[in-house]
Amino acid sequence: MATEITIRRFSERDAAQVRELFITVNTLLSTPDLRDAFEAYIERALAEEIDRIPAYYGEHAGSFWVAVKDDKVVGMFGLEGTSDGAMELRRMYVDPAARRQGIARQMLQSAEDECRRQRVTRLTLSTSEIQVAALALYKNAGYSLLGEETADVASNKTIGSGIRRYYFEKALR
Repeated sequence: MATEITIRRFSERDAAQVRELFITVNTLLSTPDLRDAFEAYIERALAEEIDRIPAYYGEHAGSFWVAVKDDKVVGMFGLEGTSDGAMELRRMYVDPAARRQGIARQMLQSAEDECRRQRVTRLTLSTSEIQVAALALYKNAGYSLLGEETADVASNKTIGSGIRRYYFEKALR
């Protein structure tokens, strides 16, 4: 059964909880051998994106959303415009304490609905091999695998360090 949540656009009052959720999830994903790479990735993503969400998503023809339950941010995601007219799903995270309640499926549906509202016909995304639940979610939601690569270079979108990334797309009707 899906948890009763509200999905709404990000506002500045969400900033501290979004920051905390981002750090928590990425710290949990980190394995001991990748700890330094994850710490560098977290710092870079905070500076370039998470600590400046309105500016970042404004600069990238996008928007940022939060899933809220009882005044607590339990999930988040961003939509970023791409050069070929699609939208890219970014930063889809669920609070570890709120997982397995259908929140990710609700957020994914909300992201797809927002794309349709904007008359965007494709939603793309990428995730890594260490995000097993995310891989299953996207495959089960009808996303097609476009390709994969080993990410050696770090950016605000990947920690690098040789982690395999998977790229998906879904045509929206």
